Amino acid sequence: MRLARQEVSDAVTGLGWRLVLGQLRTCVPVGSVAQAAEVAGRAVAAAGSDADGHLWVDLRRDRVALALQTLGTAWVSAVDVEAARRISSAVGELGLATGADAGDRPVQVLEIGIDALDIAAVRPFWKAVLGYADEVAGAGPEDPLVDPVGQGPAVWFQQMDVPRERRNRIHFDVSVPHDEAQRRVQAVLAAGGTLVSDKAAPAFWVLADAEGNEACVTTWQGRDS
Repeated sequence: MRLARQEVSDAVTGLGWRLVLGQLRTCVPVGSVAQAAEVAGRAVAAAGSDADGHLWVDLRRDRVALALQTLGTAWVSAVDVEAARRISSAVGELGLATGADAGDRPVQVLEIGIDALDIAAVRPFWKAVLGYADEVAGAGPEDPLVDPVGQGPAVWFQQMDVPRERRNRIHFDVSVPHDEAQRRVQAVLAAGGTLVSDKAAPAFWVLADAEGNEACVTTWQGRDS
């Protein structure tokens, strides 16, 4: 059974994880590559037999970024929630903690949105030029494309009804934790950005730079309806 977004968020927020764009995300600050490797090893061991189909690890000299998602469905399952609990406990045994903010910015997921009149016609181009793959098996023309090695941002396509010459056709979606969104939007406005629309907030805010190029700050909230 598919877990509701609110259910997932409530289950992991107290553990230092956040639901971000269909994934559970957290970060563990460390002091060295060696310590990062130890944290990664503990996380893999805690995930156990579920690691290969659920756990993603990005190891750096100052942090370990962790994500959990059921790969076959591109969504969070009860298995991922339980793995988050076990991983947080294992990290705690090292005197460290899982958290949504590593000090410079909270966890987030970046996507690129492309407006298109004929998605089926342009999607194969982007799949080929980026070396990307379908997010899930049997994906249709409107489904996202993803980096098969998990390094680049996902690309998704938004249906246009008529050409809009004065609007940029490619924009960034920055998915942040629900409790980070307001701070991020305010930071954008303080940096000279403008609010184009908040009609769909808290699902997303449409923002623009001084020349009208748009980007969206998004959260999981407001999407279940």
